[in-house]
Amino acid sequence: MSQDHLSRCGWCGDSADYQAYHDHVWGRPVAASQELFEKLCLDGQQAGLSWITILRKQQGYRDAYCQFDPAAIVQMPNQQREKLIENPEIIRNKLKIKSIFQNAEAYLRLQDEGIDFNQYLWSFSDGQPRIHRWQQLSQVPVYDDVAEKMSKALKKRGFNFVGPTICYAFMQAVGMVNDHLVDCHCYADVCQQAEQFTL
Repeated sequence: MSQDHLSRCGWCGDSADYQAYHDHVWGRPVAASQELFEKLCLDGQQAGLSWITILRKQQGYRDAYCQFDPAAIVQMPNQQREKLIENPEIIRNKLKIKSIFQNAEAYLRLQDEGIDFNQYLWSFSDGQPRIHRWQQLSQVPVYDDVAEKMSKALKKRGFNFVGPTICYAFMQAVGMVNDHLVDCHCYADVCQQAEQFTL
């Protein structure tokens, strides 16, 4: 249980690990393609679950999926893939397990076309974070037009578990939007990072 009295977005509750994620990761702009790929995959694993469940399995996912190196993922032998359903360190759902392999293949197809994954994803946000000024959690949308466009484009490219809600959660997490509430202690710092962000 956290003992500090900082003002935070209410969704992160009182768990120290969730608060650390909120304070140091969520909403801070990410430029690296592999890190973006990892986060997109993990947000897809969240479908139907709470984010804290996936956050606490993040290292298990990294260990299971070659640190989210797409080239290494697609080269994983079938025997190793089949054992993932028995791995308690990840969500043991066949469709979700398969989706990360599908996403790695889609990532590499973009790469083969000469398209950088980070440039591709950030293009939906015109290469810059969008800064919101929400006063309360009830104002924060579940998805928006940009998330819908991203979702449709990613699905067309062969990515899986990338519905509009997942895409918006992803954009929030990697700083494509700053959805920290204005009275959150992270808001000003994340705004500054957003204004200085370049790919």
